[in-house]
Amino acid sequence: MWRILRSRPVVTAETHRPTLFEIFFDLVFVFGFIRVTTFMSERPSPVTLTQGFLILLLLWISWLVYSWLGNQARIDIGMIRAGTTVAMAAVFLTALVIPDAWETGSGTLAPRLTLALSYVVVRVIHLALNYWAALDDRQLHRTVRLYALSTALSWIPLVLGAVFGGTAQILLWTAALTVDMGGGAVASSLSGWPVRSPGHFAERHSLVVIIALGESLISVGAGVGVETIRGPILLAALLTLGITVCLYWLYSASATAAGQALMMESGLRRAHVGANAYSLAHFPLIAGTIYVALGVEQVLAGLAHEESHDTSNWISASALFGGTALYLAGRATFLSLSVRSLRPGQLVAPVAALLLIPVGRHLPGMAALGLLTAFLIALLSYEAWTRRGSGVLSGSA
Repeated sequence: MWRILRSRPVVTAETHRPTLFEIFFDLVFVFGFIRVTTFMSERPSPVTLTQGFLILLLLWISWLVYSWLGNQARIDIGMIRAGTTVAMAAVFLTALVIPDAWETGSGTLAPRLTLALSYVVVRVIHLALNYWAALDDRQLHRTVRLYALSTALSWIPLVLGAVFGGTAQILLWTAALTVDMGGGAVASSLSGWPVRSPGHFAERHSLVVIIALGESLISVGAGVGVETIRGPILLAALLTLGITVCLYWLYSASATAAGQALMMESGLRRAHVGANAYSLAHFPLIAGTIYVALGVEQVLAGLAHEESHDTSNWISASALFGGTALYLAGRATFLSLSVRSLRPGQLVAPVAALLLIPVGRHLPGMAALGLLTAFLIALLSYEAWTRRGSGVLSGSA
């Protein structure tokens, strides 16, 4: 313990890469994503989807601030490792009470306050560790102080929302998370968050996208439950795997180009790309993936109970195709803010996915999965064709 208290932060180098401890830290967010999907699937409705979105944003901010911290100093050493471990416990408690965090009536205050206060603990630890790890960097100290002001302000509506519950909770938590997320963006624009290792930063964000994509596969098992595995379920599971693979490939190609662009930048320009293209634009990628997982779980649950000929409801269709649209919109934003280049197809794809919602609404669940798979394969094929066309034109020139 004395050795931990006397330890000094180890500033990361340009070549720093994610550590095993950071990947271990992500496990509590795997649990968090599962809990959000479970919560939304138990009582699917527009209100529940909105509540799930707010919890996803809260989890995203919790993950995000520690990814920035790990880029500034080694997160697996000394005081920072000890503090981050405590923060893991707070995130775990946050995720644990998610299904009860929106309940109203007598005896429901404790889960709401547990979630709010656990999040406050996560943020207090991060701000303290970030300020300590800044060492003699006056600009970073200023950035942390600016962010601390907006973060502390956001705790007021967060706690009040937990106390009041109901509609007030939705409105107040929306305000709290908007202030918290916006405060980080303002601090970045005014003072800047340094991105010391672009490779580490890009890889951390890629890893969390892969974690979210894994939720689509987990949702297959959650939807089926303990029912007997039959042919339609096997086919739906394979279609889900195909959807997940397509979403990964769409992100992978974008992430490679964006990572190279981030490495080419330096100073404040690199910091702004990190804050905008990664911190902001990656949230739609994560949220969209979780909504797709919810749609998959709804479809598989219907198949498991031999409802394969029933048409999809608006919730499952909106989750499947709306989640895909959100994912593709996040990818388009990611590319436009990083490589500053966007093909017409990448801009049109989110709109096309949205237009499939009413079509998917009138299809059986299996057919809706098939339609989404075909759409994503067509999109991948189109983008591969345009890349080859661009390469041929460049070679001829």
